[in-house]
Amino acid sequence: MSKLTKIVMPLAVVGMAATAFMATPAKAEWQPKGPISVIIGFAAGGGTDTQARLIAAELKKRKGWNVIPSNVTGKGGVVMARKLKGLPNDGLTIGMAVTEVFGYNMLASKKAGYKTDDFTYIATTTSSQMGIVANTSKGWKTFADVIAAAKKGKVFKFAGMSAKHADINFLIEQKYGVKFNTVVLRGGRKVMNAIIAGDVDLGYGAGIQSKAVRSGKMVNLASGLSQRLKISPNAPTLVEMGIPYDIGAKFIFVAPAGIPGEARKALADAIGDIINDPSTKASQYVSKGYGGPDVITGKKLDAFIQNEIKIATVLMKLMK
Repeated sequence: MSKLTKIVMPLAVVGMAATAFMATPAKAEWQPKGPISVIIGFAAGGGTDTQARLIAAELKKRKGWNVIPSNVTGKGGVVMARKLKGLPNDGLTIGMAVTEVFGYNMLASKKAGYKTDDFTYIATTTSSQMGIVANTSKGWKTFADVIAAAKKGKVFKFAGMSAKHADINFLIEQKYGVKFNTVVLRGGRKVMNAIIAGDVDLGYGAGIQSKAVRSGKMVNLASGLSQRLKISPNAPTLVEMGIPYDIGAKFIFVAPAGIPGEARKALADAIGDIINDPSTKASQYVSKGYGGPDVITGKKLDAFIQNEIKIATVLMKLMK
């Protein structure tokens, strides 16, 4: 075999392989075969609801997908998850809630009616900026002021959005020897409205309070995260105050278990692209009110949910 033949034959093989590769059509991206229903686990006007609706509008604009949001509220997202579990897993029905719906809230509900593996987890959008919030007219600067007043016998009405908040309040009561009148409301907007109206003295806000805090109408008294809030760096964390738990959460899109892998990827990619694009209203919303874009998908998201279960289990044991 000549030197020329030795060179030409490998090149021919490469050419054949390239031709074969080029002849193989690229797999088309998954497309919904009808409208996509987004079931939102919290009330209209709150952070979950607002994100879902902004993303739905952007999906229509970018992809031409007809995305129809609706609200199914109750028990901190548990009612929505229970309904979503039994719906078709074709990618045409998804839900939006927060990660604790599939962790602490699920475990705390005696009859949740679902398990973690009843769902496929699509994508997170952002992290909460969980704070304990009050009207500035109360005159409180930090949560220490609330504790000082409560130790004098004052019982404050304290609103949360889930069983976890009620349980954290119990731990605060035990730690400081105080008593709260804890109420659980359906969503951050209802908590904020109750604070504004004076129906409660203070409550938990996952970031929806940010605009009111910036304007001086409300104050973050404490951070429910393991670090201080970006908007209120002077507010101590609950950890600093002796309550060693991060009660933040991530906002998340989910689907019934078993949706096609290509549907999961297409939905996750589309949602992630929207949230990570600073020109979109959805991205601007999470940047102003929350921790900014925080997109987790695929196996990393599955691992995150499993870790949430472990953390929730530890906290649940403390409540027994």
